[in-house]
Amino acid sequence: MKKQLLALAITALAATGALAQANDTLAKIKSTGVVTLGVRESSGLGYTLGNGKYVGFHTEMAERIAGDLQKQLGLAKLDIKYQPVTSQNRIPLVTNGTVDLECGSTTNNLARQKEVAFAYTTYVEEVRIAVNAKSGITGIKDLNGKTIVTTTGTTSVQTLRKNKRADGLTFKEVMGKDHADSFLMLETGRADAFIMDGSILAANISKSKAPSDFKIVGEVLSVEPIACMLRKDDPAFKKAVDDSIVRQIKDGSLAKLYDRWFMEPIPPANVKVGLPLSAATKEAWEHPNDKPMESYEVK
Repeated sequence: MKKQLLALAITALAATGALAQANDTLAKIKSTGVVTLGVRESSGLGYTLGNGKYVGFHTEMAERIAGDLQKQLGLAKLDIKYQPVTSQNRIPLVTNGTVDLECGSTTNNLARQKEVAFAYTTYVEEVRIAVNAKSGITGIKDLNGKTIVTTTGTTSVQTLRKNKRADGLTFKEVMGKDHADSFLMLETGRADAFIMDGSILAANISKSKAPSDFKIVGEVLSVEPIACMLRKDDPAFKKAVDDSIVRQIKDGSLAKLYDRWFMEPIPPANVKVGLPLSAATKEAWEHPNDKPMESYEVK
C-alpha cells in the first residue's frame, strides 16, 4: 500500500511539474532556446511571401518581442519557429502549447478570454465591406438579396449575422477557408461583398491583379481590438510581452513599423496599402490596455 501511495504521489508531482512548465512559457523558451510564433498566411497584419518567409506589421513586431525575450532571458541565441495558423486552429494551437505567441489578426473578446490571454492591444480594427467598384453597393443596406462572403472562424461572422438581424436583411452567406479564399470569391464574382477587418480588405485589394476594380465602402460595422494571443495563467510571460510592446511604443519603433507596412510599398508587388494610423489605434498605444471588444462602441 505504501509503495502504491508513493507511486501515486510521484505521478501527481510529475503532473504538477508538467502543468507548471506548460504555464511557464519563459522557462520553456529558456530551456529550449526556441520561441514559436503563430503567423498568418493572408492577413492584413501578417502574410507569407512563400518558401517559409513570413512578413507584415504584426509578424515583425513579434520578432522584436522575441528579441526582447532573448535579452531578458540572457540567451546568446534564440531561434524563432514560424507556425502558420488559421482562424479555425489558432486558439487550439496556443492552448495546446504548439504556439507560444500568436501575432496574426485576432480580436480580443470576452468569449476568447475564457480560453486564452491577450497582450496589450496593438491595432484597433474597423470591420468594413469590400465590393467590386462597379457593383453600386455603398453600404449594408445595399446587401439585401446579395451573396456575402466572410472567413470561417472570425468575429466578422457574428458581425455579419448581427447586422442581418438588426437591419432585417436577407442575403446568402458563404465562408472562405481563409482570407485569400474569401477575397478570391469576391474577385471571381462568386460573392458580391466581402465583410472583414479593414486592414485585411485593404491588403488583399492592394495585392490583387487589378486593385482599382475594388473598393471599401459603407459604415463601420464593428470596432475590434487586435492583440497577440498567449496561454492563460502565465503572468510572467504576459508581462514580458506587454513590456516589449510598451518599449516599442515609447521609442517610436512601432509607429515606424506601422508606416513601413501600411504607408510604404510592400512586397511582393511593391504596392502601398495606404491605411493611415487610426485615432483609435493611437489611443490604444497612448493608454496600453488589454480591454476586449465589448468595451468598444461603434460611433
